[in-house]
Amino acid sequence: MKKTLFMIIISTFISANDQIPGPPQSHPILLKNGVIHTISNGVIQGSILFDNGKITHVGEFIAPQVGTEVIDLEGKHVYPGFIAAVSGIGLVEINAVDVTNDHSERGNFNPNVRANVAYNPDSEIIPTTRSNGVLIANVVPASGLVSGQSSIMMMDGWTWENATLSHPSGLHINWPQMGTRTRGRFGRSVPIKKQIERRNKSLKALDDIMKESRAYARLRQTKSRSAENYHNEDLRLESMIPYVQGKLPIYVHANEVRQIEAAVHWSKRQDVNIIIVGGKDAWRTTNLLRKNKVPVIYESVTALPNRRFEDYDQAYKGPALLHEAGVRFCIASSGSAGGAYRVRNLPNQAAMAAAYGLPKDEALRSITLSAAEILGIDKQVGSLESGKDATLFISNGDALEIRTNVLQAYIQGRKVDMGDRHKMLFHKYQAKYRQLDILK
Repeated sequence: MKKTLFMIIISTFISANDQIPGPPQSHPILLKNGVIHTISNGVIQGSILFDNGKITHVGEFIAPQVGTEVIDLEGKHVYPGFIAAVSGIGLVEINAVDVTNDHSERGNFNPNVRANVAYNPDSEIIPTTRSNGVLIANVVPASGLVSGQSSIMMMDGWTWENATLSHPSGLHINWPQMGTRTRGRFGRSVPIKKQIERRNKSLKALDDIMKESRAYARLRQTKSRSAENYHNEDLRLESMIPYVQGKLPIYVHANEVRQIEAAVHWSKRQDVNIIIVGGKDAWRTTNLLRKNKVPVIYESVTALPNRRFEDYDQAYKGPALLHEAGVRFCIASSGSAGGAYRVRNLPNQAAMAAAYGLPKDEALRSITLSAAEILGIDKQVGSLESGKDATLFISNGDALEIRTNVLQAYIQGRKVDMGDRHKMLFHKYQAKYRQLDILK
């Protein structure tokens, strides 16, 4: 048993980064003598058993059946896989090299765009991300006013089809700027009148899109979906139907207080379900958000303050303020297309929030079960409970502590290759300095 765990740890540090996706789980696996962070039912000193990709038992003592692989954790920790609530991972490889990016389409109105079909399971960013415990990500398109539909992806798979956990997870709208700027980048600025015209045009476009989509939805109810009518379908408006009917949420990317307020009032007028993404000023609109039951995906805990008069740590303590005000929220590292590589910092973002007032258990919940609840996947992932996916990882300490290493991960019971480019480079240059007699 000790030998099995030893081999897991060693393979973590010597694997090359030519990752091979894990095969389906072929036999039951019991992780015993560990610290099990269930999230939903506290911390258990005991064991967890999973089979066929699903958790079957969690408890202090579990008797293994014949054929079960038993791994003695010797006091190590088990956590549910962290969930990046918004991310560009798999759509972006190198920001400065356009041909490696597939996160945007031309035009302002692209609700038919699907993120999962563009997802690259061979991205070098994915292994470094899961090496920090992030095993699931809501992958988001980035361009235009209505940028498309996001997909919830697992951080392991041969193709985008078998890496997709759920699609669609929601529609994404980039809310227009509500204020005006007197000075722009490099001292230049668009005239205020033109800024107002641009804003009003975008807001009218959103209302027109919703009106046209509702009319189209009513038309589709009265028309047959037979082959002779298929040529009359509008793929963009067809994609809008579940959103105007309130069956799926709309993610509104908004940071500034006037954007958030306008988006909430718009959702009430349009009778749609929204989730605020970004939410840097959400701490200033807590009453409105709580009253209307609008959740927030809070991005970039480590960001700078928005205004001169704000505290230097305003972004750091944002999650604590939302928690105290009773607003539903989760933490994301960065949802922008250019921030795909930052997803690996997700547990560090949660740790920073904990250092600035958010209770430690809530910080952990904010990147596991709270994220799953907001994304609508809490029946599958987000906590360690019987019946849920065996998407979890083993670490040698507190997962919110930056010095902790993730030793092994499982996604739906599949054992994940833990090699990555960072580890490969570490061992390469470790060998160099040993050859130079700088390291022993």
